Amino acid sequence: MFAPPRELPHAARAGLLVASGAVYAFKQAGWFRRMMRLSGAVPPISWLYVRTLHHLDRLVYRLTRGRATFVSLVTGLPIVMLTTTGAKSGHQHTLPLVALPDGERMVIIASNYGQRRNPAWYYNLRAHPRATVSFDGATREVVARELEDEERERQYARGIEIYPGWTQYRERASNRRIPVIQLTPVA
Repeated sequence: MFAPPRELPHAARAGLLVASGAVYAFKQAGWFRRMMRLSGAVPPISWLYVRTLHHLDRLVYRLTRGRATFVSLVTGLPIVMLTTTGAKSGHQHTLPLVALPDGERMVIIASNYGQRRNPAWYYNLRAHPRATVSFDGATREVVARELEDEERERQYARGIEIYPGWTQYRERASNRRIPVIQLTPVA
């Protein structure tokens, strides 16, 4: 399974999200990584990111043999490579996403950079909940489940702790409720 979040002494006292030795809290990131995280919330920059970052992420992911993506290097965020089955096509689609390690599970947020519509991968997971996730050198088959009510709100709040841009995305996507998805490893 995925490496469960570890309690580092200083991180445990601060209540920070930790996985594989990395501390992901926004306030713990260096100034450059904080600025890069904030840049994604600016509308013209997020417009550019939605069209370019996945290409850079795939390239860096290949060049580092699955150890990093462009976004994980410049922001320090936990990035997974999610492989879904197309809702209509049935073809495999792999893309990088920010994820929240949650014990053996991962949580992903379908913000789509605050756009008016949910991302395609969300509909893929609704049609075919089984997927594959690669994170921190491990690849696992998972089952997706959309979170509701307090569980959804708790995980969204955890997401804002590492990536404040989700606050602006929620405002920009006010026409929809941004889905929060839990990925649980298949036993």
